Amino acid sequence: MQAVIKVTPSQLTTIQKNYPTNRQLPPGAVFAHQANGLSITGYKSGKVLFQGVSAEREAAKWGTAAPSKVKSASRTKPKAAKGDVLPADFAKWSVLGSDEVGNGSYFGPLTIAAVYVSQENLAFVNSLGVADSKALTDAQIDQMAIKMMAKLPYHIVNIMPPKYNEVHATMNIEKMKAISHNFALLKVLQKIQPEKPAGILIDQFEPRGIYYNYLKNEPVVLRENVYFSTKAEQFHLAVAAASIIARHQANLSMLELSKKAGRQIPLGNHQAVNQIAADLLAQGGIDYLGEFAKLHFINTEKAKKLL
Repeated sequence: MQAVIKVTPSQLTTIQKNYPTNRQLPPGAVFAHQANGLSITGYKSGKVLFQGVSAEREAAKWGTAAPSKVKSASRTKPKAAKGDVLPADFAKWSVLGSDEVGNGSYFGPLTIAAVYVSQENLAFVNSLGVADSKALTDAQIDQMAIKMMAKLPYHIVNIMPPKYNEVHATMNIEKMKAISHNFALLKVLQKIQPEKPAGILIDQFEPRGIYYNYLKNEPVVLRENVYFSTKAEQFHLAVAAASIIARHQANLSMLELSKKAGRQIPLGNHQAVNQIAADLLAQGGIDYLGEFAKLHFINTEKAKKLL
């Protein structure tokens, strides 16, 4: 549950005094407080965001709350998101979620994580200030991930570049992701037996039909109560948690690769990446570069040209 109020600068100062900053400030924020399953964030714009079970009640102490609502009693899906229409109260369900990182990064692994967040653990995850991993610093991600991994059932599939390049020779990246999501989700279901999630949410990278077509030769395919949505971290904390845990594992892998190379190996896909790839290529050839990079990316050809 969340609620937002709009306040004047003087009101914002008063509210800030009541909720002193005790966690990392997100972009544009002037204070960020969390306690007892409630997160309060005040922004320079005058907006104050309350998140947690008691969000509306807490916000009402300071002004007229405008809680996040669905457009109708049967759906919750912003226009920007694509995929399944989720039940109105889906955010309150016990959900098993999955997400991946590294899809667009030339260096480093493709990492998929699945995490189960039960109703009982929603307040715990929310209290950490969990959000989309793209909006958090590496330090925040690592701290949150370590706490969640100690408490929540999860499984990680971490495909390092040598294995990635080997597998990519026989299948495209979307099929690789589909198989990995299905595998990670099944592993978590095994860990939580006999408990079952009310729903399973996959951060959508392909429409449902294509996703299941990729899995047609898999021995066990998860289909029951499975939902697909882009921007899925907006709809349940389980996917946001999966994104953060996957990024944490990717961070560890990048440290490992940097140590192996004796230099900083960056995430992303930009011009500096091409020069580092050219250096690695000159140092040990294409097989050596393949220990660090996804070789089918266009960066490999650009690195060759730089030589």
